Amino acid sequence: MPQSGFYAKARRGMSATIAQWRQLGQGDPDRLALILAETARVARLGEPDTTPDGNTLAAWSRSEAGDDIPLWAARTATFLLVQMPARPIPKSDDEACAWAYCWLRNRDFASVDEARAALPEHLQEKLTHAVGAAWADRQGLRLV
Repeated sequence: MPQSGFYAKARRGMSATIAQWRQLGQGDPDRLALILAETARVARLGEPDTTPDGNTLAAWSRSEAGDDIPLWAARTATFLLVQMPARPIPKSDDEACAWAYCWLRNRDFASVDEARAALPEHLQEKLTHAVGAAWADRQGLRLV
């Protein structure tokens, strides 16, 4: 039985997040992988050890990828999706959890209300609950 905690949902949703970015990016798979890695480096969302290729990006887009997806890749895909003029939204609860988790990891917020208010308008309704769950998960980890 799959785990139902917030972080487990976020990890499961990361493959769908990368898949959606790949689909909307509509580019050569190797070029999209390069864009993802270079954006991570420039935007300081992570430091990829190597630049992945299109096959690696495709593998990360499959639901069974799970914990094989590096956090920088999911954070960067979310960063890029949030800025797209197409105004994409998460397509499942797991994907919404991944977006919310990455949203909080990508920026500093003083409160959950500030994090919600900073969401682009088209994501406010879709991510309000997930951002609250991500915030509670993050705050819970600070107690450890």
